Amino acid sequence: MTDGSGDGDDAATGDDATAGDGAAGGEALDAHRPRRRVRAVYDEIASHFSKTRAYPWPEVDSFLDERSPHDSGSVGLDVGCGNGRHAGRLADVVERVVALDASRDLLAEARDRSSTDGWSAAFVQGDAARLPLAAGSVDLALYVATLHHLPDRETRVRSLEELSRVLAPGGRGLVSAWSTAHDSFDAPADAETGFDTTVDWTLPGGETVPRFYHIYAQAEFEADLTAAGVRIEESFVSSGNCYAVVGNPD
Repeated sequence: MTDGSGDGDDAATGDDATAGDGAAGGEALDAHRPRRRVRAVYDEIASHFSKTRAYPWPEVDSFLDERSPHDSGSVGLDVGCGNGRHAGRLADVVERVVALDASRDLLAEARDRSSTDGWSAAFVQGDAARLPLAAGSVDLALYVATLHHLPDRETRVRSLEELSRVLAPGGRGLVSAWSTAHDSFDAPADAETGFDTTVDWTLPGGETVPRFYHIYAQAEFEADLTAAGVRIEESFVSSGNCYAVVGNPD
């Protein structure tokens, strides 16, 4: 897997909320624990991970190249921004960028990158399934290489519902997730459902850190988008990833 050609991940998503009192609070705490583990993993590997993620994916470049620069006040959102390699590209097309990630350490990498490369964004630590943005406030969104890290279907679909909620009328988004068609897997080409797995990240000292993935079949990917009420304008597989261009009606 190489950078910029379907390496399968960019960032963490998770939850910062603390549980309330009593049994209901305990249940909420249990529900959020897997997402906090994802966040902790990316905090641990952020510095080394960032060094391997230098350039935007070509699919992201193509999506953004097809969009004309928006009017004054336009807002772009990068959900699971990682080290900011795609947020910086988004800044070429919109006036204001919100770069959201669960990992504080990855956000620090993104801030450093923005300072070095000369672009700006509002960097927000947050949860893809509870976006801290008003409905209809985003003109252009990227949700790339992040959906597959959410640990259960309910949360993945909820995050897609959130993406649909924040997109403005006429807004567009690009969503991607790792595909069963990736060379790393032996899944049938016509698979209807995907599977959960872990993929180790190896740190310079040799320590391995397991990372959760849900590997999507294309039909399943489209089904989750549909279940979330997202309008699919185009879907395809490229470089071992499922992609969809999504939008809200004009």
